[in-house]
Amino acid sequence: MVAHLLRLKLTLLRNGVRRSPWQLVGIGIGMLYALGLVALGVAGLLVLRGADAGLAQTVVVLGGAAALLGWAVIPVAASAADLTLDPARFAASAVPMPQLLTGLALAGLIGIPGLATSLVALATVGTWSRSLPAAAGALIGAVLGVLSCIVLSRVVTTPTAGLASSRRFKDASAVVFLVPLVLMGPIVAGVAEGIASSGDFLTGLAGTLSWTPAGAAWSLGGELAAGSYGAAALKFLIALATLAGLTLCWKLLLERALVTPPYAGASKKRAGGLGFFALFPATPAGAVAARSLSYWIRDPRYAGSLVVVPLLPVLMLFQASQTGSYGVLLLTGPLTAFLLAWSISADVSYDSTAFALHLSTGVRGVHDRLGRAVACLAFALPVVLALSVLPFLFGADLTLLPGVLGLSLGVLFSGMGLSSVVSARYTVTVPLPGDSPFKKPPGNVAQTLAVQFGGMGVLLLLVLPEAALLVAQFITGNAAFGWINLLLGPVLGLALFAAGVRLGGKWLDARGPELLAQLAVNR
Repeated sequence: MVAHLLRLKLTLLRNGVRRSPWQLVGIGIGMLYALGLVALGVAGLLVLRGADAGLAQTVVVLGGAAALLGWAVIPVAASAADLTLDPARFAASAVPMPQLLTGLALAGLIGIPGLATSLVALATVGTWSRSLPAAAGALIGAVLGVLSCIVLSRVVTTPTAGLASSRRFKDASAVVFLVPLVLMGPIVAGVAEGIASSGDFLTGLAGTLSWTPAGAAWSLGGELAAGSYGAAALKFLIALATLAGLTLCWKLLLERALVTPPYAGASKKRAGGLGFFALFPATPAGAVAARSLSYWIRDPRYAGSLVVVPLLPVLMLFQASQTGSYGVLLLTGPLTAFLLAWSISADVSYDSTAFALHLSTGVRGVHDRLGRAVACLAFALPVVLALSVLPFLFGADLTLLPGVLGLSLGVLFSGMGLSSVVSARYTVTVPLPGDSPFKKPPGNVAQTLAVQFGGMGVLLLLVLPEAALLVAQFITGNAAFGWINLLLGPVLGLALFAAGVRLGGKWLDARGPELLAQLAVNR
């Protein structure tokens, strides 16, 4: 039965490659990338054979613990891409539990992540080939460590298999996993600073992890190389107990998944109220605003495009700490206003062919432009105000607050007006409704870049008066420039906002059918 499950896994992978040539290309690229990482890891571990035993032990234990953590976290987002041996599929099969556990665990080794982890883990035998006991201990530790990684990933993914098959879960997990990528700079800098401030930081961390389930298996070779047979025996028991405990948890979760597989039928939903439509007036602009605000809340493509906004203060604070000048924090509010204002420049493109509803119902262009802008302003205005004030909580000069607020509001309102014009004149290639927010569809890249960067350049020109007043206050120290900016920013911004809504509305009335035709081509 175990061999049958492994053949089933290989057959499903082979058929998937035959069905889609692009999947074959993706696997080939993934294999080349993984091969490079494996070669680098194996070479590094072999070089450690001649290095200090303490250094080798630190590297192996920390690397093994990182691998275990990766197998616990990454499959949560990636499981939707590989549900070939979903436990729920065996609910109607009379497969004995021991054979099912063994088959599913070994099937986890079939694939790029499993093979790469196994090869790097086996390279630790070369690291500890200084003596026969150390090499044998490293081999046992590698086997226990790799099996623990596989079983831990099953423990994590088995109860979430039903969630992983839903688009909402995949989109949400993709957004969540993007957060560490955005914060990669501060994370790496913080770790490097911690290591630099304490020379024994990594050594102490590895020593602690070696007595935990995360690093016990990977420390067996180092303990035997040092002649610490008693410590090696205890850590072997910890590693063995870890694998046994994870297997028991997986068995219990698998039994539950087989008895109560995820329900895939239609669900009954209680009829709700009007939602955002109850908050806006019963006018064409109010209806468009309510619909647009619903999209901001429910469509993951909008959340994916704005995931950097709540992380912007963290990035600016990190930049300020690196340069030692906290004046850069004053740009948090204007930059946030810029991102939020420009976010509706592709609003019609996100509608895709559903934009036909606006044309068929006869909504005037000015009402369409106004409704979309008001929906964005409903949350953008308080966010911009809050982030404009935030730097002054860190000790910034309060005399600069009026000028910063004026610039932020000017950028927000002027940007909303310009975006209302741009989205009524041009369409860009964006993920289609139902697609991942990070999927990049094919399209006219040159036109998209020209529209985006050209519009941003025009916006910078529109807010030049507010920016000049803030710079003048910086140079002269005269607070009067700030108060003038606080008045000029909203007034000029609202004037440009009104002009943009009217001009964009006229273009939308004149070019509505052409826009719809362009949106149909983008599909």
